[in-house]
Amino acid sequence: MKFSRWALIITLVNVLLYVEKCSASLNLYLRTQEVQRLLGVPAEMYYIRDDLISLHALNFTIQLTPKINDLYFTWENTGGTKIPYSLEINTSNSAVIPKTDVNISTTGSVPSVTQTFMVAVACSGLVEEEVQISINLNLTFPNDNTNTLKFSRRKTCLDENIKNYVEINTLPQFTNPSSIFFIAICCAVILISILVIFITINFLRYKKIRSTESGASEPTNTTTTTFLAALPRNSVNASSYGSFRRMPSYSLIDDRSKDLQERITELTIQRFRVRLSSIILEGTFGRVYQGSYINEEEKEETVIIKTVADHASQIQISLLLQEGMAMYSLNHKNILSILRVSIEDHTTPYLLYPFDNNKNLKIFLQKCKVSSEGVHHTLTTQEVVHMALQIIKAMQYLHKKHLLHKDLAARNCVVDEKLNVQVTDNALSRDLFPSDYHCLGDNENRPVKWLALESLVHKSFACASDIWSFGVLLWELTTLAQQPYIEIDPFEMAAYLKDGYRLAQPINCPDELFAVMAYCWAMSAEERPTFTQLHVCLQEFYTQLTKYV
Repeated sequence: MKFSRWALIITLVNVLLYVEKCSASLNLYLRTQEVQRLLGVPAEMYYIRDDLISLHALNFTIQLTPKINDLYFTWENTGGTKIPYSLEINTSNSAVIPKTDVNISTTGSVPSVTQTFMVAVACSGLVEEEVQISINLNLTFPNDNTNTLKFSRRKTCLDENIKNYVEINTLPQFTNPSSIFFIAICCAVILISILVIFITINFLRYKKIRSTESGASEPTNTTTTTFLAALPRNSVNASSYGSFRRMPSYSLIDDRSKDLQERITELTIQRFRVRLSSIILEGTFGRVYQGSYINEEEKEETVIIKTVADHASQIQISLLLQEGMAMYSLNHKNILSILRVSIEDHTTPYLLYPFDNNKNLKIFLQKCKVSSEGVHHTLTTQEVVHMALQIIKAMQYLHKKHLLHKDLAARNCVVDEKLNVQVTDNALSRDLFPSDYHCLGDNENRPVKWLALESLVHKSFACASDIWSFGVLLWELTTLAQQPYIEIDPFEMAAYLKDGYRLAQPINCPDELFAVMAYCWAMSAEERPTFTQLHVCLQEFYTQLTKYV
């Protein structure tokens, strides 16, 4: 009996060791935007998180409205072992939903980078019926164990030839003249109120125009600092691109867009000169391609192309243009400035950037953990400091031009095979790296865990706030792009920082380098160093490192 018990324990241990050895790391979930669209709840829904399957989520049947024709799933394999899959979609009535489609192959391997794929389930519009949709995903893990995940959806389809409405008399039936008189009085009061509001708005608008015209001759302050994201992101006051070639139908977000329109006009090229080759990064609505374009000398030039999907909203298109043009006309070897823009009516805009075998710095650092891609060894302290010095030079140039970045992070930098780093704008970053941005109830996604305390609390930005973000970026370099403050809830970040807590010193990070980070995170903005001081300090440290083999 005692021997059998020990044999059972040894067998269980061997099984656990086998599972640990053969396991991969798989995440499969619905992003916040998708859950908000389907259920009206701003939260992510995980079906698999780090290989742990949520049976509760899988057993939950989501009801789809007739207008929802596309379903979006996000997945990634962060382990080093491939996970083959096969995908099958079935419906309970093919006459109601005659065709289902996906924008990925039905067989293949789970991608090693975060990817969102789409399942199309459009109704025929000929039959009115509720249809059961079953999406079956077969996953084969490294231990040859195949799991079948079944996602259940129920969709109501309508017959478009029938008027899908019912006439309802919403007014109560009154049986006496006094009630009718009361209704008439209420309608008159409402009509008068609307007229008064309309007249007031027009009067204020006329007064504003007159005051603007009268103050046009007054001198303006040319020393005011401009921001890379100067236009407000929450305003919906739109103006048209009247000055563009081809008269595109997009709209910008602010009246102060005249200068931006002129910049885009200067860079605009015809669409037939641009050719898309392959997708590098993809989000819910944003996409980054490698491609080429024919320049003015009729020579083909390799470029990076940022654009959005066809289902992107007007505001998302406007933000792409606004943030993509942030570094227009900047000329520095450590800054990746926009090269060209392609805008034509009824098509999504293309933003073109120079390409020199550079990759996103955050993804590059993450891959250094698991493979030799990019470099054939683990990054040394000397290489980390060298990259940090290049970023400092770029930020010195930006501040010299009276520009603030406001979103300095590894995701907004690129690096090539020789570890040459360039700082980029933050166009599409919210969509491509959604876990780095959070909304704190103000309807604005912000890089909460990269922001200085004053930026987080008061939305106040200055050179010192970019210094704080650089400290977090330096921490990313030394940790190979780990998530900062991963255990802290975004809503608690302000209180956490006010209490004096900061990021911990990374493993194998020299004390001299961590001291630089700590100076960047001083509570008072006046106590933080400038980029010039940081350059002197890190350059001296880099010189000392080069003395050793």
